[in-house]
Amino acid sequence: MAHRTVPATMRAVVLTEFGGPEVLRLTEVPVPVPAADELLVRVHATALNRADLLQRRGFYPNPFPGEYDIPGMEFAGEVVSAAASPTATARRATRFKPGDHVMGIVSGGAYAEYLTIPAAQAMRTPRGMSLADAAAISEVFITAWDALVLQGGLTPGGTALVHAGASGVGTAAIQICRAMGAQIIVTCSGARGGVDKMQACRDLGASLVVDYTTQDFANEVADYTKGRGVDVVLDVIGGDYTVRNVACLAQKGRIIQVGTMAGPSKDFNVASLMPKRASITGTVLRPRPKEEKIAVSQAFAEALLPDFDAGVLKPVIDKRFTIDQIVAAHEHMEANANIGKIVVTIAA
Repeated sequence: MAHRTVPATMRAVVLTEFGGPEVLRLTEVPVPVPAADELLVRVHATALNRADLLQRRGFYPNPFPGEYDIPGMEFAGEVVSAAASPTATARRATRFKPGDHVMGIVSGGAYAEYLTIPAAQAMRTPRGMSLADAAAISEVFITAWDALVLQGGLTPGGTALVHAGASGVGTAAIQICRAMGAQIIVTCSGARGGVDKMQACRDLGASLVVDYTTQDFANEVADYTKGRGVDVVLDVIGGDYTVRNVACLAQKGRIIQVGTMAGPSKDFNVASLMPKRASITGTVLRPRPKEEKIAVSQAFAEALLPDFDAGVLKPVIDKRFTIDQIVAAHEHMEANANIGKIVVTIAA
């Protein structure tokens, strides 16, 4: 592959104020300079996450800020330069060379034409998959797998309850459970405006789909499991769901809290966990130190990339935008009409 000349500047979405989608503006900033153990990647595409919307409003800042406040927590792109340091971390990552296609999670910076990432944290893209599709994998599939399996302890034959089943994390969770031979109950809203989220979840392999607008998911879980309950709850909602989540748990069940879209729970009593010997674990990917992100990325790649290669797992993509349409992309996510991921193409 011909050597790619790296420009001095790049286009990026830089936050200079907080507010609605209209504050998202493209500007020219310097191309980042990789450290000795990092890759410089030309970003082909990124994908939106709820955290991006919170960051834009000023509620979820990058825990490892750089000179510019550039959102974007996942990407797929082409390696421009690879780490050349003799350190152990760099040696472990020399499998990547210029021209290789990689993807990964970052704490920020993916709404840009170039970014840097620790070489050991980057993952190869699935065989035969375009960069535009691979951009929709890392954040939601690692989140779902880490929450359900690594922290939730879900095993084949077990049962999980996942809220927001039609979201990026939800659609990833359904596929992971199906692939490992676990049952999954999901909640989502019913059909409206021509979007049938419930049927989409069924088509992906959900064992039971509950319309949270008309059904009590705790009652539905009790009926479906014949009173046993579920082994793991993956929750992005919080609020008054917490009390019902505990009611849904089997003995020694676990709630893995990865978001709180509905805010805190005012009625939750920690004593309700005790008879079931249950637990609640809060978790997020973004603030984890580099070493932990490297570990989970490498474990994920080893465990699940073969399933992506085989077509068993695949990202569910709702709609695609270009970086020039970033405002419209955020507006689309805020409308809550998407099934799966919203991808933003940055470079052809």
